[in-house]
Amino acid sequence: MKLIYIDPPYNTGKDFIYTDDFQDNIRNYRELTKQTEGGLLLSSNKEIGGRFHTNWLNMIYPRLIIARRLLSEDGALIVSIGDEEISAMIAILREIFGEENHSANFVIIRAEGGGLADQVVKGHDYLLVYAKDISCFQPLRRPKDIRGEIVKVDEEEFWVEEDWLRKKFGKYGTCPYDEIEKYHGIEKKREIDEGLSSGRYKLLTKNNLRIVGRLRKIEDDASKFYSVQKHLNTRSSKDLEAINMPEVFDFPKPISLIREIVLGGSFFSKKASDIILDFFAGSGTTGHAVLTQNATDGGNRRYILVQLPEPLSSDNGKQKKAVDFCKSIKKPLNIAELTKERLRRAGKKIQEENFDYIGDFGFRVFKLDRSNIRTWQPDSDDLKEALLGNVDHIKSDRSEEDILYELLLKLGLDLCTSIETRTIAGKAVRAVGDGVLIACLEAEIASEEVESLTLGIVEWQKQFESTNDVTVVFRDNAFLDDVAKLNMVAIFQQHGLKNIRSL
Repeated sequence: MKLIYIDPPYNTGKDFIYTDDFQDNIRNYRELTKQTEGGLLLSSNKEIGGRFHTNWLNMIYPRLIIARRLLSEDGALIVSIGDEEISAMIAILREIFGEENHSANFVIIRAEGGGLADQVVKGHDYLLVYAKDISCFQPLRRPKDIRGEIVKVDEEEFWVEEDWLRKKFGKYGTCPYDEIEKYHGIEKKREIDEGLSSGRYKLLTKNNLRIVGRLRKIEDDASKFYSVQKHLNTRSSKDLEAINMPEVFDFPKPISLIREIVLGGSFFSKKASDIILDFFAGSGTTGHAVLTQNATDGGNRRYILVQLPEPLSSDNGKQKKAVDFCKSIKKPLNIAELTKERLRRAGKKIQEENFDYIGDFGFRVFKLDRSNIRTWQPDSDDLKEALLGNVDHIKSDRSEEDILYELLLKLGLDLCTSIETRTIAGKAVRAVGDGVLIACLEAEIASEEVESLTLGIVEWQKQFESTNDVTVVFRDNAFLDDVAKLNMVAIFQQHGLKNIRSL
């Protein structure tokens, strides 16, 4: 991964805390760890608990270890966090990434008025940035400070502070700036980019105007990022409103935050083909931002979002809107369904507004499960029954699609690669990655069907450009006898396809 952005639980005592048991499925381990009651998910971390911070640390620490391993050498991790655990998060990131790989700390203003805290009104969060290897990043020059007298600055652009402008021409008091411009011959252009303070202006002077004061010269390769950024919660509401979706999430991040700091031509993700991972997907802001940025600059970035199917309850007043929305679109009542629906609507809206962009707006959804192949667990007291029970080594509740995607994982193929399906001799055959993999995972292939099926696959495979290292896969127990299977292998080999495998 080039970039991992996460917005984990802030440990407010009300947000969900993950408990891990990688040997069991989600439903069972939640029951064992007392996270459910009557089938509903409970909050698992209360402030009155003696291990309040420990529980949160036990959840986040192994995930950050894995995150670093997933990053490319020039990759970076960006973490949103609040006051509750910022000190612990910084300590963990220093240990895992190394203090020397710290890149930046941002303060994100998220509310104009803020929320009531114990002593102060709080309206900000933090964004912590750590590189896997900071030496892989090219340092950017900062805007150059110029002090003193500037002469002959025609046709050059400068930053000037609004307060300085007022002081410099203070005899006009609070008069409109167009009067100042008219009198002094200054052409002023306000910078539209929200990533810059609204209190700064670009100035273009006329008639060799002599300006004495503190100016900032604009340099093309200078970083435009300041450590304090303003991305209000109201933007999140507008993001959802734009795709005709109600406010069904608690405090979602605005897409402007991801686009401007994480994606928008910054030193974190410059390439338009990067892979962005978010393993606390929640509202799906990261995916929405990636789609928007791609349509803006013609990029081909891809996202991977991870979200537990955390159940929603109509008994929870804060979740009522989300429950009603899921029911209205006839989807299961869980957060992951909200994430998926947002991506569908965002993709449709962005595509409508950018008809000339030919990028991909689709996505595929995978659920974590165990292998489709039965595990050999012999019963020493009844070996005969154990052997008979494993004659069919594919689990009976698995589909051909389940088996196909396990093949992609084991063969190291991209899970989002193209898959084309064609019926040959009455059997479903799939071509993956322009014919790199040909798979027929039918449960039964009769002897009289072998020749027509094999020749049909050969003819179809010739249409693809991939002629070398083509792998053909069948289910081993689909053949009624070894003769049928050997005949198929022989025909394939006669036509140059030698990598034939059975599952």
